[in-house]
Amino acid sequence: MSDLTLGRDRLGDLSVATGREWLVTNGIGGFAAGTASGALTRRTHGLLVAALDPPHRRTLLLAKLAERVGSDGDWTDLSTDLWASGAVEPRGHRHLLSFQLEDTIPFWTWAVAGTHLEKRVWMEHGENTTCIEYTLGADGHPTTLSLRALVDHRDLGALTVRPEWMPKVERTAQGLCARMYDTATPLWLSAAGAEVLPGGDWYRDFALPAERERGFESVEDHFMAGELRVRLTPGERFLVVASTRPDAVAGPLAAAAARSRRIAHERSLLAAWTRARPAAAHAAPAWVRWLVLAADAYIVARPSPARPHGRTVIAGYPWFLDWGRDTMVALPGLTLATGRPEVARAVLTTWAAHADRGLLPNRFAEAGGRPEYHAVDASLWLFQAVRAYHEATGDDALLAELFPALEDIGAWFERGERHGIGVDPRDGLLRAGAEGLALTWMDARVDGRPVTPRHGKPVEVNALWYNALTAMAAFARRLGRPQDVYAQMARRVGHAFARYWNAEAGCLYDVIDGPQGADPALRPNQLLAVSLPDTPLPAARRRAVLAVCARALLTPYGLRSLAPDDPCYRGRYAGDAPARDTAYHQGTAWVWLLPHYALAHYRVHGDRAAALALLEPLGALLERLALGQLPELVEGDPPHEPRGAIAQAWSVGEALRVWHALAAAPARRPVGRGGRTLSAVGGA
Repeated sequence: MSDLTLGRDRLGDLSVATGREWLVTNGIGGFAAGTASGALTRRTHGLLVAALDPPHRRTLLLAKLAERVGSDGDWTDLSTDLWASGAVEPRGHRHLLSFQLEDTIPFWTWAVAGTHLEKRVWMEHGENTTCIEYTLGADGHPTTLSLRALVDHRDLGALTVRPEWMPKVERTAQGLCARMYDTATPLWLSAAGAEVLPGGDWYRDFALPAERERGFESVEDHFMAGELRVRLTPGERFLVVASTRPDAVAGPLAAAAARSRRIAHERSLLAAWTRARPAAAHAAPAWVRWLVLAADAYIVARPSPARPHGRTVIAGYPWFLDWGRDTMVALPGLTLATGRPEVARAVLTTWAAHADRGLLPNRFAEAGGRPEYHAVDASLWLFQAVRAYHEATGDDALLAELFPALEDIGAWFERGERHGIGVDPRDGLLRAGAEGLALTWMDARVDGRPVTPRHGKPVEVNALWYNALTAMAAFARRLGRPQDVYAQMARRVGHAFARYWNAEAGCLYDVIDGPQGADPALRPNQLLAVSLPDTPLPAARRRAVLAVCARALLTPYGLRSLAPDDPCYRGRYAGDAPARDTAYHQGTAWVWLLPHYALAHYRVHGDRAAALALLEPLGALLERLALGQLPELVEGDPPHEPRGAIAQAWSVGEALRVWHALAAAPARRPVGRGGRTLSAVGGA
């Protein structure tokens, strides 16, 4: 598989070297992340962000290893640091020959002193352990590698500023152990064969420009716990292991074993995909293969006493945890399209167990907190995820197990006892809305108030409700249970869906029966009435919806959340938190919606090649922010800079799901009046 590579011509530009990021994960919520230059630009950058109570309590333990090579009095710095004074010192990025991904492993090559030095970073799956491996080029001559360990112990969202304590650092048989304060989890650094020199200084006033751009505090201190020095001969490898485990070891054999485990894990991911979808795997462009590997970053453990092997989906890196809506949207692509139905099963049972009065959690709180139930659509996406799972597996046993929970969700929606969520007995449509809450995916808030409350009957909510009813009719039929009531309700909702038609605009209202009546704002939510498996729209209206979305909302990388000619449109996603939250769903373009547009295009026009071509720009987006990952969103205005989370689950999941659906579809198909046109999973 070809590499994603940045060459010396681009890395010499500091804005590029600090603007391209990398991410590796450990399957329990922990991660390591940083920039190609090695400079820290976010508070979430570090070589070990440990999930101390998986997937919660994400804590920065090792910020960086500041590298240099040479000898006393003649060092060449390979590290790059940004300071609050505005200084950039040292400027190690100028020595970079390349930065690339080897599958999921970030890989640096520096040109130094007549030879080259390589660095790779990966994490042990299922552990809070990061491996940092250095290799001296086979050409050249021996040299000394010096690594100064900058450590910390703080919450992922906090900063360490002017601390008054002195951490405890002890030498160990293979390195050192740093404990920032008495109750802190110790960091164990193992580096077999290295000389350990004492540290003990605070390095103060690191600048974090990405935090400053987001309107947050942006200066931080880290503690230099000690220096590791090793003499390397040409071709020699040297491993540093950073871990919460005191028995994590380094050394030549440990390095080879650790690399082998990581490579085996990546190969297993590609093998599962190839077995499940051999034709697709053979024909897939390189960017799809990258996304198959990227998908694994989001699947993490969520153990509990009732479900010790529970699984969930991280919504995005670096700051999101698991959100119900994002999990259900992303699940088919992350797991089923990649040949991992057993993971999908575990995620579905984990989340279904937390349904409460008709709602899935909007998100799980940090450890010890209660889940939040503020989403009307998370439960509706559960129906789609279950349908996709069953189509892929034919697993009647799980369908029978989950069927009562799905029935209960529908029953609570009929009762209508929470947040104004309930079925309107007059037309069968689902309404939602409560003061101070934003219950749909457009959930940004400023000063405690929703930017887009969308109270009433949001269009995508009722497209999902219609699909939930058609799915339940199919589930009941499969299980030999009465299905007429679901089919009748679906027909009623399908008939009532005609109320969304805005004849003047030639598209659908975004919300009907709201406090001010029908909302004509041109948003992409109406697209789901075409892209979901069952559509309540006749063919002419499907074409009209697609056309208006293409004209006003489509960008190369996603769909704008509001049309540019709307007075509320915000084309730039920048500034402090209120400015960004105001733009979040008022013009910002969302990557996860581009696959929905491509699928809708195929359903309207029946041209597979044209629909697949719409997804091709996502390949270029893999290099725009975090290499090998798709971001959360891009700006609505050109040049559509990537913004938000550097890696987002539903961006990756929906791209995978829809690419596979289209790849398995007929090249040309007649476009008729029928509702269901493509498998929910694609090719299953």
